[in-house]
Amino acid sequence: MDRSSTGALEAEVPHLTIYYRRYADWLRARLRIRFGADVADDLVQEAYLRLAPYQLEQIRSPKSLLLRIASNLALDGLAREGVRRRYQQTARPAVEALDSPHETLLLKQILQAMPEKDRDVFLLSRFEGLTHAQIASRLGIAVKTVEWRMARALKHCDVHLRR
Repeated sequence: MDRSSTGALEAEVPHLTIYYRRYADWLRARLRIRFGADVADDLVQEAYLRLAPYQLEQIRSPKSLLLRIASNLALDGLAREGVRRRYQQTARPAVEALDSPHETLLLKQILQAMPEKDRDVFLLSRFEGLTHAQIASRLGIAVKTVEWRMARALKHCDVHLRR
């Protein structure tokens, strides 16, 4: 949080300025060690914004509170990134990943037996990696319709794979 960023909050939350001047450099240094310099500044800013609603007399250990807030923010960000990465890995299965011609043939049969509208949504999601919103935009339908069609397509796949 640079000096201009804190200006708007200074009038409303005077303890924020006091704590920023006292602890920002310390907090930034700790966060750089734990999470890297590229995210430390953003974490410091967000931590101070999260500290704003607190009353001065409520804060017994400002350094601990700031470090806990910033650490939680960083861990939340890492968790979200992990989920995003896992989704991207599963959302784009490569046809080359199929182990045998039998699996390729089975996939083709399942897709051919699937209703066309459901198949279109399934292919755009799983093979082109589009989000539901992107699919809705491309097909000119509502996101909720994409969700319904995707659910039917997945159920179709499940039923055929259990045979």
